[in-house]
Amino acid sequence: MGILNTLLRAVTWWNGSTLGTQLFTWRKGTRVGEDEAGNVFYRNADDSRRWVIFNGEVEASRISPDWHGWLHKTFKEPPTDRPLLHKPWEKPHVENMTGTAMAYAPVGSIRRARPAERQDYEAWSPE
Repeated sequence: MGILNTLLRAVTWWNGSTLGTQLFTWRKGTRVGEDEAGNVFYRNADDSRRWVIFNGEVEASRISPDWHGWLHKTFKEPPTDRPLLHKPWEKPHVENMTGTAMAYAPVGSIRRARPAERQDYEAWSPE
């Protein structure tokens, strides 16, 4: 199984970091911090590059807004040094659940376990 994982990492990016990314991170990366999902964030010495090593599935929506802003240089300091101020009405970050069993299904959707009874609809039938 170890050889298969090594081969997958060498040629795919969706199974975690590639060997090239791991080598670059080892040689040039400085660890900046880690988010609540276990994703680890890095930058190089002159801060011209910033990147993330995902913990698990590589999915961009798994990065919180705080770290997303730092990765895209909206914020100079990482959230570990200068956390964002959050409003009391803000909800915690949730990754995109589209395509999973946890995806949003509106009332009446056939994807719900028991679709709600429609009161506002009357089926048409020919006379």
